[in-house]
Amino acid sequence: MRDLVLGSSSNYRADLLTRLGIQFEQDSPSIDEAVLTGETAEDYVCRLAREKAKTVALRHPNAVVIGSDQCSECQGILLGKPQTQERAIEQLANASGQIVTLYTAVAVLEPDSGRIQVAQVPTIVHFRTLSREAISRYVEKDAPLDCAGSFRAEGLGITLFERINSDDPTALIGLPLIALTRLLSQAGINLP
Repeated sequence: MRDLVLGSSSNYRADLLTRLGIQFEQDSPSIDEAVLTGETAEDYVCRLAREKAKTVALRHPNAVVIGSDQCSECQGILLGKPQTQERAIEQLANASGQIVTLYTAVAVLEPDSGRIQVAQVPTIVHFRTLSREAISRYVEKDAPLDCAGSFRAEGLGITLFERINSDDPTALIGLPLIALTRLLSQAGINLP
């Protein structure tokens, strides 16, 4: 099997990839994650997944490289990583009782051809109606300051939801394994 590199600093993504039972290396890409003017959420995550794969491939020219990214959107507003408790509380207050769509993209770059394949998986999250106190307790306990939309579905964030709709439950955590398995197969890496 070819060398495989996950272009991500996320331990959650690495944990998900481990589920596939394949050996891989992890390398953190450093790219500008600013949203471009007029860019949709879907286009944004696909662009970042591609850019992360390309950036990491420069350091691993003979490896198949996986890049991924995720963003959230609520009421037409793109929700980034809050970085502060105040911003996290504000984002979650706006999401309370609303529907939030998470867009998760994965890209696979093949070293021989330079071909990059991208898949994007939406996840629809229905938020419970949350009190300001519940939101503050959640942010204090789970510290989701580096999470798009201010929640960690793999942690206490799951308690904020009424229901989730998705074709791939792993997309919610940040790496859609069903789509990734298909892309890896197209790149010649067959699982299991």
